[in-house]
Amino acid sequence: MISSFSAAGCKRRYTSPAKTAGFVLLFALFCACGNKSQPNAAIAGLITTPLKNVKTALCCSSNIPARFAVLRTPAPAVTLPLNDRPAGSPEGMVWIPAGSFMMGSGDRQAAPDESPRHKVILDGFWMDKTLVTNNQFAKFVAATGYVTTAEKKPDWNELKKQVPPGTPKPDDKLLVAASLVFTPPNHPVNLANAGQWWSWKTGANWRHPHGPGSDLKGKGNYPVVQVSWYDARAYCKWAHKRLPTEAEWEWAARGGLTDKEYPWGNEPVNTGKLKANTWQGHFPDKNTVDDKYYYTSPVGAFPANGYGLYDMAGNVWEWCSDLYSANYYNEVNKPSGVRDPTGPANGYDPDNPYAQKRVMRGGSFLCNASYCSGYRVANRQKSTEDSGTENTGFRCVRDR
Repeated sequence: MISSFSAAGCKRRYTSPAKTAGFVLLFALFCACGNKSQPNAAIAGLITTPLKNVKTALCCSSNIPARFAVLRTPAPAVTLPLNDRPAGSPEGMVWIPAGSFMMGSGDRQAAPDESPRHKVILDGFWMDKTLVTNNQFAKFVAATGYVTTAEKKPDWNELKKQVPPGTPKPDDKLLVAASLVFTPPNHPVNLANAGQWWSWKTGANWRHPHGPGSDLKGKGNYPVVQVSWYDARAYCKWAHKRLPTEAEWEWAARGGLTDKEYPWGNEPVNTGKLKANTWQGHFPDKNTVDDKYYYTSPVGAFPANGYGLYDMAGNVWEWCSDLYSANYYNEVNKPSGVRDPTGPANGYDPDNPYAQKRVMRGGSFLCNASYCSGYRVANRQKSTEDSGTENTGFRCVRDR
Protein backbone atom coordinates (compact mmCIF):
# COMPACT_ATOMS: atom_id res chain seq x y z
CA MET A 1 0.00 0.00 0.00
CA ILE A 2 2.31 2.67 -1.11
CA SER A 3 0.34 5.43 -2.47
CA SER A 4 2.66 8.36 -3.29
CA PHE A 5 0.37 11.36 -3.64
CA SER A 6 1.24 13.56 -6.58
CA ALA A 7 -0.73 16.44 -7.93
CA ALA A 8 -4.16 15.25 -8.79
CA GLY A 9 -5.90 17.52 -11.09
CA CYS A 10 -3.69 20.38 -10.33
CA LYS A 11 -2.61 23.02 -12.74
CA ARG A 12 1.04 22.22 -12.49
CA ARG A 13 4.47 22.66 -13.94
CA TYR A 14 7.51 20.53 -13.30
CA THR A 15 10.64 22.01 -11.83
CA SER A 16 14.18 20.75 -11.98
CA PRO A 17 14.86 17.63 -9.86
CA ALA A 18 14.64 18.36 -6.18
CA LYS A 19 14.81 16.60 -2.87
CA THR A 20 11.48 15.84 -1.31
CA ALA A 21 11.58 15.05 2.40
CA GLY A 22 9.15 13.60 4.93
CA PHE A 23 6.39 11.11 3.88
CA VAL A 24 8.14 10.86 0.57
CA LEU A 25 6.45 7.98 -1.07
CA LEU A 26 3.05 9.11 -0.25
CA PHE A 27 3.12 12.83 -0.13
CA ALA A 28 5.80 13.72 -2.65
CA LEU A 29 4.17 15.32 -5.64
CA PHE A 30 0.74 15.57 -4.05
CA CYS A 31 -1.70 18.44 -4.40
CA ALA A 32 -4.73 19.31 -2.39
CA CYS A 33 -7.46 17.68 -4.33
CA GLY A 34 -6.22 14.81 -2.47
CA ASN A 35 -4.24 13.10 -5.10
CA LYS A 36 -2.60 12.93 -8.46
CA SER A 37 -1.19 9.90 -7.11
CA GLN A 38 -2.77 8.96 -3.84
CA PRO A 39 -0.80 8.35 -0.65
CA ASN A 40 0.04 4.72 -0.36
CA ALA A 41 -2.06 3.80 2.52
CA ALA A 42 0.28 1.36 4.22
CA ILE A 43 3.46 3.31 3.90
CA ALA A 44 2.06 6.64 4.97
CA GLY A 45 4.28 8.09 7.62
CA LEU A 46 6.56 5.07 7.53
CA ILE A 47 9.38 6.38 5.37
CA THR A 48 11.04 9.69 6.10
CA THR A 49 14.30 9.43 4.19
CA PRO A 50 14.52 12.15 1.53
CA LEU A 51 14.51 10.95 -2.04
CA LYS A 52 16.80 12.59 -4.52
CA ASN A 53 15.95 13.55 -8.08
CA VAL A 54 12.21 13.65 -7.53
CA LYS A 55 10.24 15.99 -9.75
CA THR A 56 8.22 18.27 -7.53
CA ALA A 57 4.74 19.16 -8.74
CA LEU A 58 3.78 22.78 -8.25
CA CYS A 59 0.07 23.52 -8.31
CA CYS A 60 -1.83 26.61 -9.31
CA SER A 61 0.47 27.32 -12.20
CA SER A 62 -0.80 27.86 -15.69
CA ASN A 63 2.76 27.77 -17.01
CA ILE A 64 2.22 24.44 -18.77
CA PRO A 65 4.92 23.56 -21.33
CA ALA A 66 3.95 24.85 -24.75
CA ARG A 67 3.48 21.41 -26.29
CA PHE A 68 0.60 20.83 -23.86
CA ALA A 69 -0.94 24.27 -24.14
CA VAL A 70 -2.06 24.25 -27.75
CA LEU A 71 -5.40 22.69 -28.61
CA ARG A 72 -5.79 21.12 -31.98
CA THR A 73 -8.97 21.86 -33.89
CA PRO A 74 -11.70 20.28 -31.74
CA ALA A 75 -13.28 17.17 -33.19
CA PRO A 76 -16.98 16.80 -32.40
CA ALA A 77 -18.13 14.00 -30.16
CA VAL A 78 -20.29 11.58 -32.05
CA THR A 79 -23.04 9.46 -30.58
CA LEU A 80 -23.56 6.73 -33.10
CA PRO A 81 -27.04 6.84 -34.72
CA LEU A 82 -27.82 3.32 -33.62
CA ASN A 83 -30.73 2.01 -31.65
CA ASP A 84 -28.20 0.15 -29.54
CA ARG A 85 -29.87 0.35 -26.15
CA PRO A 86 -30.82 -3.12 -24.92
CA ALA A 87 -34.37 -3.74 -23.78
CA GLY A 88 -34.87 -3.30 -20.05
CA SER A 89 -32.63 -1.52 -17.58
CA PRO A 90 -30.58 -3.15 -14.81
CA GLU A 91 -31.58 -1.68 -11.47
CA GLY A 92 -29.71 1.50 -10.64
CA MET A 93 -27.91 1.69 -13.99
CA VAL A 94 -28.21 3.88 -17.08
CA TRP A 95 -27.27 3.07 -20.67
CA ILE A 96 -24.27 4.96 -22.03
CA PRO A 97 -24.58 4.98 -25.83
CA ALA A 98 -21.85 3.96 -28.23
CA GLY A 99 -19.90 6.83 -29.77
CA SER A 100 -16.59 8.49 -30.43
CA PHE A 101 -14.89 11.50 -28.87
CA MET A 102 -11.57 13.25 -28.42
CA MET A 103 -10.19 12.01 -25.12
CA GLY A 104 -7.86 14.13 -23.04
CA SER A 105 -7.28 17.86 -22.86
CA GLY A 106 -4.91 20.58 -23.89
CA ASP A 107 -6.49 23.52 -22.09
CA ARG A 108 -4.70 25.79 -19.62
CA GLN A 109 -5.47 23.51 -16.68
CA ALA A 110 -4.34 20.32 -18.39
CA ALA A 111 -1.54 18.21 -16.97
CA PRO A 112 1.02 16.62 -19.31
CA ASP A 113 -0.50 13.15 -18.96
CA GLU A 114 -3.82 14.43 -20.39
CA SER A 115 -2.17 15.02 -23.76
CA PRO A 116 -2.28 14.46 -26.66
CA ARG A 117 -5.99 14.51 -27.27
CA HIS A 118 -6.81 11.40 -29.24
CA LYS A 119 -9.82 9.81 -30.88
CA VAL A 120 -11.56 7.03 -28.97
CA ILE A 121 -14.42 4.87 -30.24
CA LEU A 122 -16.56 3.02 -27.71
CA ASP A 123 -19.33 0.46 -27.69
CA GLY A 124 -22.31 1.16 -25.46
CA PHE A 125 -22.41 -0.06 -21.85
CA TRP A 126 -24.40 0.19 -18.64
CA MET A 127 -23.09 2.33 -15.79
CA ASP A 128 -24.23 2.75 -12.19
CA LYS A 129 -26.16 5.99 -11.78
CA THR A 130 -24.41 6.59 -8.49
CA LEU A 131 -21.28 5.69 -6.60
CA VAL A 132 -21.46 2.42 -4.68
CA THR A 133 -22.92 3.23 -1.27
CA ASN A 134 -22.15 2.05 2.24
CA ASN A 135 -25.40 0.07 2.28
CA GLN A 136 -24.52 -1.69 -0.98
CA PHE A 137 -21.00 -2.49 0.14
CA ALA A 138 -22.29 -3.77 3.48
CA LYS A 139 -24.53 -6.27 1.65
CA PHE A 140 -21.50 -7.50 -0.28
CA VAL A 141 -19.47 -7.96 2.90
CA ALA A 142 -22.35 -9.71 4.67
CA ALA A 143 -22.83 -12.09 1.75
CA THR A 144 -19.16 -12.93 1.25
CA GLY A 145 -17.29 -12.23 4.47
CA TYR A 146 -14.91 -10.05 2.48
CA VAL A 147 -12.19 -8.21 4.42
CA THR A 148 -10.92 -4.98 2.85
CA THR A 149 -7.28 -4.06 2.39
CA ALA A 150 -7.41 -1.39 5.11
CA GLU A 151 -8.65 -3.99 7.61
CA LYS A 152 -5.57 -6.16 7.11
CA LYS A 153 -2.07 -5.81 8.50
CA PRO A 154 0.29 -4.68 5.72
CA ASP A 155 2.75 -7.27 4.40
CA TRP A 156 6.24 -5.77 4.21
CA ASN A 157 7.32 -8.39 1.66
CA GLU A 158 4.74 -6.93 -0.69
CA LEU A 159 5.26 -3.29 0.28
CA LYS A 160 8.99 -3.35 -0.35
CA LYS A 161 8.36 -4.11 -4.01
CA GLN A 162 6.93 -0.61 -4.33
CA VAL A 163 9.86 1.32 -2.86
CA PRO A 164 13.49 1.81 -3.90
CA PRO A 165 15.81 -1.14 -3.23
CA GLY A 166 17.42 -0.94 0.17
CA THR A 167 14.55 0.91 1.82
CA PRO A 168 14.63 -0.18 5.48
CA LYS A 169 11.66 -2.00 6.97
CA PRO A 170 9.45 0.27 9.12
CA ASP A 171 8.97 -0.51 12.78
CA ASP A 172 6.45 -3.34 13.27
CA LYS A 173 4.24 -1.06 15.35
CA LEU A 174 3.59 0.95 12.20
CA LEU A 175 2.68 -2.08 10.10
CA VAL A 176 -0.88 -2.30 11.40
CA ALA A 177 -4.32 -2.23 9.83
CA ALA A 178 -4.83 1.45 9.09
CA SER A 179 -5.61 3.98 6.39
CA LEU A 180 -5.26 7.64 5.52
CA VAL A 181 -7.65 10.17 7.03
CA PHE A 182 -8.09 13.84 6.20
CA THR A 183 -7.12 15.88 9.26
CA PRO A 184 -7.33 19.57 8.34
CA PRO A 185 -5.14 22.10 10.14
CA ASN A 186 -6.68 25.17 11.77
CA HIS A 187 -4.32 27.57 10.05
CA PRO A 188 -2.80 28.10 6.59
CA VAL A 189 0.03 25.69 5.79
CA ASN A 190 2.67 25.12 3.17
CA LEU A 191 0.84 23.21 0.45
CA ALA A 192 4.04 21.44 -0.59
CA ASN A 193 3.69 19.08 2.40
CA ALA A 194 0.44 17.12 2.27
CA GLY A 195 1.43 15.42 5.51
CA GLN A 196 -0.01 18.49 7.19
CA TRP A 197 -3.56 17.45 6.31
CA TRP A 198 -3.38 13.66 5.97
CA SER A 199 -2.85 11.26 8.88
CA TRP A 200 -2.11 7.52 8.89
CA LYS A 201 -4.72 6.36 11.39
CA THR A 202 -4.93 2.90 12.92
CA GLY A 203 -8.44 1.47 12.65
CA ALA A 204 -9.53 3.63 9.75
CA ASN A 205 -11.44 1.59 7.16
CA TRP A 206 -14.73 1.57 5.28
CA ARG A 207 -16.72 1.03 8.51
CA HIS A 208 -14.81 3.80 10.28
CA PRO A 209 -13.87 6.24 7.50
CA HIS A 210 -12.43 8.89 9.86
CA GLY A 211 -10.83 6.32 12.15
CA PRO A 212 -11.90 4.91 15.55
CA GLY A 213 -14.94 6.68 16.93
CA SER A 214 -16.45 7.31 13.51
CA ASP A 215 -19.13 5.10 12.00
CA LEU A 216 -21.70 4.89 9.23
CA LYS A 217 -24.77 5.83 11.26
CA GLY A 218 -27.09 7.80 9.01
CA LYS A 219 -24.71 7.39 6.08
CA GLY A 220 -26.03 4.31 4.33
CA ASN A 221 -26.63 6.35 1.18
CA TYR A 222 -23.17 7.92 1.20
CA PRO A 223 -20.39 6.55 -1.01
CA VAL A 224 -18.28 3.81 0.51
CA VAL A 225 -14.70 5.04 0.99
CA GLN A 226 -11.40 3.70 2.29
CA VAL A 227 -11.56 1.05 -0.44
CA SER A 228 -8.59 -0.12 -2.47
CA TRP A 229 -8.66 -1.03 -6.16
CA TYR A 230 -8.73 -4.68 -5.08
CA ASP A 231 -11.78 -4.03 -2.90
CA ALA A 232 -13.60 -2.25 -5.72
CA ARG A 233 -12.83 -5.03 -8.17
CA ALA A 234 -14.04 -7.68 -5.72
CA TYR A 235 -17.36 -5.89 -5.23
CA CYS A 236 -17.88 -5.50 -8.97
CA LYS A 237 -17.25 -9.20 -9.55
CA TRP A 238 -19.75 -10.13 -6.84
CA ALA A 239 -22.32 -7.82 -8.44
CA HIS A 240 -21.69 -9.37 -11.89
CA LYS A 241 -20.27 -6.09 -13.09
CA ARG A 242 -16.80 -4.60 -13.58
CA LEU A 243 -14.89 -1.37 -13.10
CA PRO A 244 -15.11 1.10 -16.00
CA THR A 245 -12.14 1.66 -18.24
CA GLU A 246 -10.65 5.12 -18.13
CA ALA A 247 -12.03 5.85 -21.60
CA GLU A 248 -15.52 4.66 -20.64
CA TRP A 249 -15.43 6.81 -17.54
CA GLU A 250 -14.45 9.98 -19.41
CA TRP A 251 -16.99 9.40 -22.20
CA ALA A 252 -19.73 8.85 -19.61
CA ALA A 253 -18.65 11.86 -17.53
CA ARG A 254 -18.96 14.14 -20.54
CA GLY A 255 -22.65 13.29 -20.66
CA GLY A 256 -23.06 13.87 -24.37
CA LEU A 257 -21.30 17.27 -24.37
CA THR A 258 -18.47 18.02 -26.79
CA ASP A 259 -15.09 19.36 -25.69
CA LYS A 260 -16.32 20.76 -22.38
CA GLU A 261 -14.21 21.00 -19.22
CA TYR A 262 -16.76 19.67 -16.75
CA PRO A 263 -19.73 17.28 -16.76
CA TRP A 264 -22.06 20.32 -16.81
CA GLY A 265 -20.20 22.37 -19.44
CA ASN A 266 -17.61 25.14 -19.06
CA GLU A 267 -19.07 27.23 -16.24
CA PRO A 268 -16.65 27.31 -13.26
CA VAL A 269 -17.66 25.03 -10.42
CA ASN A 270 -18.38 27.87 -7.98
CA THR A 271 -20.34 30.01 -10.44
CA GLY A 272 -24.13 29.85 -10.52
CA LYS A 273 -26.00 26.93 -8.98
CA LEU A 274 -24.27 24.31 -6.87
CA LYS A 275 -22.85 21.62 -9.14
CA ALA A 276 -20.75 19.25 -7.06
CA ASN A 277 -19.30 18.48 -3.64
CA THR A 278 -15.96 20.28 -3.68
CA TRP A 279 -13.93 22.44 -1.29
CA GLN A 280 -15.00 26.07 -0.94
CA GLY A 281 -12.78 28.55 0.82
CA HIS A 282 -9.08 28.33 1.62
CA PHE A 283 -7.58 24.87 1.38
CA PRO A 284 -6.96 23.01 3.64
CA ASP A 285 -7.75 25.07 6.74
CA LYS A 286 -11.08 26.73 5.93
CA ASN A 287 -14.07 25.28 4.12
CA THR A 288 -16.99 27.69 3.91
CA VAL A 289 -19.26 24.71 3.20
CA ASP A 290 -21.36 26.57 0.65
CA ASP A 291 -22.37 23.18 -0.73
CA LYS A 292 -23.44 22.08 2.79
CA TYR A 293 -20.93 19.21 3.01
CA TYR A 294 -17.54 19.26 4.68
CA TYR A 295 -16.70 15.65 3.86
CA THR A 296 -18.59 13.30 1.55
CA SER A 297 -22.21 13.85 0.56
CA PRO A 298 -25.08 11.42 -0.10
CA VAL A 299 -25.00 10.00 -3.61
CA GLY A 300 -27.25 11.98 -5.93
CA ALA A 301 -27.15 15.15 -3.81
CA PHE A 302 -26.14 17.24 -6.83
CA PRO A 303 -27.57 17.39 -10.37
CA ALA A 304 -26.88 14.52 -12.77
CA ASN A 305 -25.06 15.01 -16.05
CA GLY A 306 -26.61 14.55 -19.48
CA TYR A 307 -26.57 10.76 -19.21
CA GLY A 308 -28.24 10.74 -15.79
CA LEU A 309 -25.05 10.00 -13.83
CA TYR A 310 -24.51 11.57 -10.42
CA ASP A 311 -21.24 12.68 -8.79
CA MET A 312 -19.10 12.41 -11.91
CA ALA A 313 -17.35 15.45 -10.46
CA GLY A 314 -16.36 15.81 -6.82
CA ASN A 315 -17.48 13.87 -3.74
CA VAL A 316 -14.95 10.99 -4.08
CA TRP A 317 -12.37 9.81 -6.57
CA GLU A 318 -13.45 6.77 -8.61
CA TRP A 319 -11.33 3.74 -9.43
CA CYS A 320 -11.00 2.68 -13.07
CA SER A 321 -9.77 -0.68 -14.35
CA ASP A 322 -6.76 0.67 -16.31
CA LEU A 323 -3.15 0.59 -15.28
CA TYR A 324 -1.69 4.10 -15.19
CA SER A 325 1.04 5.12 -17.61
CA ALA A 326 2.13 8.72 -18.04
CA ASN A 327 2.82 8.14 -21.75
CA TYR A 328 -0.24 6.07 -22.60
CA TYR A 329 -2.01 8.76 -24.62
CA ASN A 330 0.98 9.03 -26.92
CA GLU A 331 0.90 5.26 -27.47
CA VAL A 332 -2.74 5.19 -28.60
CA ASN A 333 -2.84 8.46 -30.56
CA LYS A 334 -3.75 7.32 -34.09
CA PRO A 335 -5.62 9.27 -36.81
CA SER A 336 -8.14 6.46 -37.17
CA GLY A 337 -8.74 6.34 -33.45
CA VAL A 338 -8.56 3.51 -30.94
CA ARG A 339 -11.57 1.28 -30.24
CA ASP A 340 -12.56 0.32 -26.70
CA PRO A 341 -9.11 0.86 -25.13
CA THR A 342 -8.43 -0.93 -21.86
CA GLY A 343 -5.24 0.81 -20.84
CA PRO A 344 -1.55 -0.03 -21.23
CA ALA A 345 -0.19 -3.54 -20.86
CA ASN A 346 2.32 -2.20 -18.35
CA GLY A 347 1.95 0.75 -16.05
CA TYR A 348 4.57 3.40 -15.46
CA ASP A 349 4.64 6.42 -13.21
CA PRO A 350 7.88 8.40 -13.57
CA ASP A 351 7.28 9.92 -10.15
CA ASN A 352 7.30 6.48 -8.51
CA PRO A 353 8.55 3.85 -10.96
CA TYR A 354 8.62 1.03 -8.40
CA ALA A 355 4.88 0.95 -7.78
CA GLN A 356 2.11 -0.29 -10.08
CA LYS A 357 -0.79 2.12 -10.14
CA ARG A 358 -4.35 2.31 -11.44
CA VAL A 359 -6.22 5.26 -12.82
CA MET A 360 -8.73 7.23 -10.74
CA ARG A 361 -11.11 9.88 -12.03
CA GLY A 362 -13.59 12.55 -10.97
CA GLY A 363 -12.07 14.54 -8.13
CA SER A 364 -13.35 14.68 -4.57
CA PHE A 365 -14.68 16.88 -1.79
CA LEU A 366 -11.11 18.13 -1.34
CA CYS A 367 -10.81 19.66 -4.81
CA ASN A 368 -10.69 23.44 -4.81
CA ALA A 369 -11.00 25.76 -7.80
CA SER A 370 -8.12 27.98 -6.69
CA TYR A 371 -5.78 25.09 -6.05
CA CYS A 372 -6.64 22.12 -8.24
CA SER A 373 -9.29 20.92 -10.63
CA GLY A 374 -9.64 17.19 -10.22
CA TYR A 375 -13.31 17.41 -11.16
CA ARG A 376 -12.45 18.23 -14.78
CA VAL A 377 -13.63 15.41 -17.06
CA ALA A 378 -10.14 14.92 -18.55
CA ASN A 379 -8.22 15.00 -15.30
CA ARG A 380 -6.27 11.82 -14.49
CA GLN A 381 -5.41 10.47 -11.07
CA LYS A 382 -3.18 7.57 -10.10
CA SER A 383 -2.83 5.42 -7.03
CA THR A 384 -1.39 2.08 -6.05
CA GLU A 385 -3.83 -0.81 -6.18
CA ASP A 386 -3.76 -1.46 -2.45
CA SER A 387 -4.37 2.11 -1.34
CA GLY A 388 -7.53 3.68 -0.01
CA THR A 389 -8.38 7.03 1.56
CA GLU A 390 -11.53 8.67 2.85
CA ASN A 391 -12.04 10.42 -0.47
CA THR A 392 -11.79 7.30 -2.66
CA GLY A 393 -14.74 5.22 -3.90
CA PHE A 394 -16.01 3.68 -7.12
CA ARG A 395 -18.95 2.77 -9.35
CA CYS A 396 -19.48 -0.20 -11.66
CA VAL A 397 -20.33 -0.79 -15.29
CA ARG A 398 -21.81 -3.75 -17.15
CA ASP A 399 -21.55 -4.83 -20.74
CA ARG A 400 -24.54 -5.19 -22.97
